[in-house]
Parts: sequence; structure tokens; C-alpha cells
Amino acid sequence: MYVTAVVTTIRKASKNRKMGRVMIFLVGVALFWAALTDAEYLKYKDPKQPVEDRVVDLLKRMTLEEKIGQMTQIERAVASADVMKNYFIGSVLSGGGSVPSKQAPPKEWIDIVNEFQRGALSTRLGIPMIYGIDAVHGHNNVYNATIFPHNIGLGATRQVTQTFTRHWTWTVMDPELVKRIGAATALEVRATGIPYAFAPCIAVCRDPRWGRCYESYSEDIKVVRSMTELVPGLQGDIPPKSPKGFPYVGGKTKVAACAKHYVGDGGTTDGINENNTVISRQGLLSIHMPGYYDSIAKGVSTVMISYSSWNGIKMHANRELITGFLKKKLKFRGFVISDWEGIDRITSPPHANYTYSIQASISAGLDMARHFFLYKFVIESNCQGFFWLPVLFSKTCCFRQCCMQIMVPFNYKEFIDGLTFLVKNKYIPMSRIDDAVTRILRVKLVTGLFENPYADNSLADQLGSKEHRELAREAVRKSLVLLKNGKDAYKPLLPLSKKAPKILVAGSHADNLGYQCGGWTIEWQGVSGNNITTGTTILSAIQNTVDPSTKVTYEENPDTKFVKSNNFSYAIVVVGETPYAETFGDSMNLTIHEPGTTTIKNVCRAVKCVVIVVSGRPVVIQPYLNSVDALVAAWLPGTEGQGVADALFGDYGFSGKLPRTWFKSVDQLPMNFGDKHYDPLFPYGFGLTTEPIPK
Repeated sequence: MYVTAVVTTIRKASKNRKMGRVMIFLVGVALFWAALTDAEYLKYKDPKQPVEDRVVDLLKRMTLEEKIGQMTQIERAVASADVMKNYFIGSVLSGGGSVPSKQAPPKEWIDIVNEFQRGALSTRLGIPMIYGIDAVHGHNNVYNATIFPHNIGLGATRQVTQTFTRHWTWTVMDPELVKRIGAATALEVRATGIPYAFAPCIAVCRDPRWGRCYESYSEDIKVVRSMTELVPGLQGDIPPKSPKGFPYVGGKTKVAACAKHYVGDGGTTDGINENNTVISRQGLLSIHMPGYYDSIAKGVSTVMISYSSWNGIKMHANRELITGFLKKKLKFRGFVISDWEGIDRITSPPHANYTYSIQASISAGLDMARHFFLYKFVIESNCQGFFWLPVLFSKTCCFRQCCMQIMVPFNYKEFIDGLTFLVKNKYIPMSRIDDAVTRILRVKLVTGLFENPYADNSLADQLGSKEHRELAREAVRKSLVLLKNGKDAYKPLLPLSKKAPKILVAGSHADNLGYQCGGWTIEWQGVSGNNITTGTTILSAIQNTVDPSTKVTYEENPDTKFVKSNNFSYAIVVVGETPYAETFGDSMNLTIHEPGTTTIKNVCRAVKCVVIVVSGRPVVIQPYLNSVDALVAAWLPGTEGQGVADALFGDYGFSGKLPRTWFKSVDQLPMNFGDKHYDPLFPYGFGLTTEPIPK
């Protein structure tokens, strides 16, 4: 009506040429304001509207191309603003070791996240992308971040209160420490502009030969269930009367969490990674599923599917468990995401029939698929076999000493094209696509990305903060499990004297921050050395703790003659496993990395010694047990080695309890608490205690 009146006025004034030019200018201004006045109201952009109404409004505006883009997660190395815009990409991630540059500071992370976000927001509907990262023991990809103990160590920190009556015993877990670690991790992840962490791993490791056993809190589902408090630590406490299964993220200092790997990943045959979990439905639901009950009740935003199979059916293609149980039975309302190459690995060899894999996984209930540059390798003449491995930064690599050359690259475009074909040809119904996108948009809305899509520097000082390092130090000392204390029970060796004249520190793991942190630290497989990030080695912690008059001698692998000739008061030997992750950690022998056992023999036959085992699981120790005076399981403590010295020298007492059974021989495996034939070296829940020395 307003525009019509303006046009009428112009016509009347057109007889006057000068007046006409003025009126043409005025009508341009009038039409501009009229367009603003008449602009369509976009409900999905209105933060005052309910989340579900916003999702419905946005979904009905989207094309198939835009919907499939939302279902696609790509690796940082192949992402750009143009890729985000042209393919409507819904998510980006950093895999293990994928960083903007070596030792990148928070600003550099924030800049790259915002670059990708600008591309996403420049699309027709302006749907923000969500950036995710593996923050599995702190913000472990990032230089200068606080690296907390791996989950197996946190499983040992549980505070156990036992109440006895005439007929019953109650055991109460207190996972408050883990919740605080989750909150600290969320702050450090947000410090780099990232709103989504692929944690926690709530696997129940039933065989320590599995290369991911250190990612599991315990062999006992009760411990794992209690440790799901990491979810509200990361995301915030879910509000009262929240809808069942609805995701929740409590503001800009929190991140969306991811419960993984659904389901049964810790129960594979012989502990082989990505293998088959052979167990009854009752066993699956009673041992491996309860952690998901708790995570969903606490508002977890996403669930990641396991590589493994259940009774021969690949989990990435298991409609019964993903759609039937997780989504319908448990009422999970967040989104379901694949693991790295999870779709490809439905077939053997991987990617053998990718169209089938797309159809099987999406039909099963997968909502978001992770895609990377995937390379097929030809093994040179010095090797036999065929391997698949994602490689992001180099054109050649070594895979267990086999040299390989890249042949054929694949990427996210193949997924987009394949899924588009399957929908247009009615192999996958549009209702399944709409369900997936609804879930993805819901998580993005509750995470606050529509209102605050861009990252800023406001939390940069949280990365590696003093407060977080003190928290990690507390976690380290509470995670230590004292397995032996003195050859004579009446003459304990620990706590050690700070004022001994001369002490020896030995072992490959005493002065190696990379070994101390383990896999999933800076690089996917972990690294060796002290310059990988900032932290305190166990050797440095010892030197910081003893009296200034005490001489500390470090010799990595001394011979017996050296030890006997130096008149040491006692020795501290730190040995264990070298870093590994996933399949690279699968082991049928579970031995201490050499020359660790040699160091134990050379030192402990010559002087009183305490042996500290740095490992992601129990290892073979029985042959050396009689020769050592004291034995400590330190797991993979992370950057704050001072926590080890806190307990060794009596500033704090030992309190940790074994989160899993310590076997005598690998021939006994698998062996878990409650098994009919249970004959461990140290039983589940074992742990000696000491009292702190009064100051």
C-alpha cells in the first residue's frame, strides 16, 4: 500500500522533469524500506522461539543438497571457506595430530575455525557449522594444553565408600573429580574456538590386550557409569524437567559431548580392535549398554558408533541397535555420528562397495558421517598384505615397517554424490534424511551456534591455566595405585625420605613427557620427548620435591656395577609402555618396553627400589615382583608428573584402587572380576594406602 502511494505521487509529478528526478530518487529509498518492512520473518533465527519450532521452520526451507551437506563432516586439512559454502558442509573436525601449525596458539585455532564458519554462514540459509575435536584426556591435540590422566587412571581415582549391614554391602562411587576435569576440558576446548568434543569414551574394556583399553575407565560397568559425570562436566548440568534424551549445552564455556563407541567396543574377541563382540543380548545390555543410559539421561548431545561388530553385524550397519534401541527405546534426541572411516569399514576390504555402505549406515540410523582424504596403498616388495589408512599430511608413510605408495584418493564428495543418488532413486526415504538433519540442527541450536557462531579470544587464557594444572596434578596423585610396599609388610619403603643423601632415578619413562602422556597426545599415536608440550616429567618432579641437600642421579639404564658402586640410599625406576593408539596398541604379550625389565633387574638387585609402571593397562610384572621393594601403577598420568612425587614422598597418601584386574600371565586373559576362574596377581579394586607425612 505504501509503495502504491509513492508511485501515484511520482506520476502526478512527472510533468515537471526536475521534480521527476527528485521523486525517482525518493521512490528508490521508499522501495528499499518497504522491502525491509515486508521481509519474511525467519522463525529459525529467532532465539525467543522454542528449539523444536526453529528446527521445523528451518528444515522445511532446506533443499536435499543442503540437507546432505549438513550430514557431512570433513577433516580440517581438506576444508576451506569455499568448500563449506559450495557443499553446505555441516561440520569440520581435527583428527589426531591435525593442527593449523605446529604449536599453534589459541588465536590461530580461532582464526581457522572462524574462516570455516564464514563459509558456512555465507550460504543461502546461513546454517553454522560445528567444529569437533578429540579431547579425550584434556585438549590433547593442542600445544600447551593441560593433559589429564587417561581414563584408566581416572577409573582408579574413584572414592569408594562402603556401608556394611547384617545382610548388605553398598559401594558408593564419587566421581566429582571427573566432573571437574570435564569442566576444565570444556574451557580449554572453547579457548581455541571449538564447541564440540568427542568424549567421553564409555567403553567397558574386558580384555587388556585391546589397544584402546586405556580409553576405558574400568572393566566394571559400575565404575564406567559413575564416570559419565564427565558429560555434565563438559556440557553443564541438565535443567530440571528436561525432555528425556534431549541434548543440552550450558553456554559459551561448555561444549557438546559425545558418548562413544556405541556399543560393545570393549568386548571384542581377544581384545582385537574393531573385531567382533560375541555376547548375548542380555550380556550386551548389562555390561556394555548402561553407560549410555546414564549419558543420555545427563543430556549428552551426540553418540559415536563403534567400528566393532556385535555377533557378526557391523555396528555402523546395525539398525536394530541404532534406530530401534538408541533412538526409539532410549529416546535419544541428539545426533549419531560415525567414527573415522566407519562407513567405509562396513565392507572388507574397506570401501569395496561404498554405495552399499552409505545405504546400510544411513538406513541403520547414522546421522552424520565423517569424511577425509582416504588413500589406498600398494605395499612394496619388502611387505605382504593390503592396508587402508587415512593420511592427511604426507604422500608416503610407514605402516608397521611396510613402505607404501598412495594410489587413489577418495573424499567427502563421493559420500554427497552417493547419498544424493540413493535418495533421488528412493533407496533411502526423505523421512530418514529429515530425521538426521533435525537431530543435527537441534544440537547446533542448543549449543548456541545460531546466536554465537564465531569464536573469540575471551577464553584464551584458560588453555593450560595454573588452576587446571593443579587439578590434573590432583588427579595424578589420586590415580596412583600402590601394589607393593616393602618386602616385609612391617618395613614399608614408602613414603620415601626427602632428605636421603643420594638417590638414583632410572628408567626410560622417568624423563620423557611423551611417554608419560601416552597416545592421543599432540599426535594420534603419541610421541616421545620432552618438547612435545609443556609439563613436568617424573624426574623433574622428584628433583623439585627432595631436599636441596639430596643429590639426584639420573641414569636411564645403569648396570648393576654402577648402582653398587655409588652407595645410593634408594632408587626410583620408571618404566612401562611406549605410546600407541587403537590397533597399533593391540598386544598379545603385554610386556614392559625394553630395556625396562633389564633396568629393573640391574637396579633392584643392587639397592632398595620402588618401580613405577607407566602404562595404559596391566602388564607382565610377576617375574620381577619379588625383586622390587615397592611397586606403583601410575597408568598414563599426563603432563603433571608432580602428582607422582606428591605421593612418593608423603605429601599426600596413596589412595587409588585398581580399575581392572592385574593378571599373572597373559594366558589367563580375558579375566575379569566375577569370572568363575579368577586367579589374579592383584584383584580388581586392590590398592594399598599410606598416610601423608605430617608437615
